[in-house]
Amino acid sequence: SREADNPDHRGTATVIDGDTIEIHGTRIRLNGIDAPESAQPCRDARGKTWRCGQQAALALSDRVARRSVSCRPSGADRYGRVVADCFAAGETLNRWMVGQGWAVAYRTYSTAYVDAEEGARSAGRGIWQGRFEKPWDWRARRRGAPTPAPLPRLLELAGRDWSCSPRKTCSAIGSGTMSSPRSATNTPCFPEFARCAACTPYLV
Repeated sequence: SREADNPDHRGTATVIDGDTIEIHGTRIRLNGIDAPESAQPCRDARGKTWRCGQQAALALSDRVARRSVSCRPSGADRYGRVVADCFAAGETLNRWMVGQGWAVAYRTYSTAYVDAEEGARSAGRGIWQGRFEKPWDWRARRRGAPTPAPLPRLLELAGRDWSCSPRKTCSAIGSGTMSSPRSATNTPCFPEFARCAACTPYLV
């Protein structure tokens, strides 16, 4: 097999994060999955924030332990990392991470683990126990990419007591998709609505 032919893709693995390992100095990105970033937070069923990215990495580390890991490469990503499906003791680590709710299926690149994600979501495992931002959206937001505020986030904020003071009119809300003037009297002033300059959000 391809992994058997390359000793750099077999051996004791060091976990870098929830979807990246290193074997003999070679960085390997687990194919078809995307785990929360190391600094990424999630919310549990009670709405409490927890370090889901950190926990995802710890879960992978515990699963790998000191067992030998072998990987079957399928290509390389734009950062030069090997992209591969990796195995330990006959178990596919990519599938295990998604099935336990520590990563999501990265449908942009593969649909191999969509069924594992559906099982984790139904059972409320890992990050599916509450609310979380998809890792790719979280990365894009951290980079400052112009992405629209996701509807679940707006609905979450709408349930909080955000208001505007003094009462003024916002001519543009959010990304500008709602261009009609709106009275701020009963309109929540979300932090995401950066262009609603007339409103100063505060928690009442």
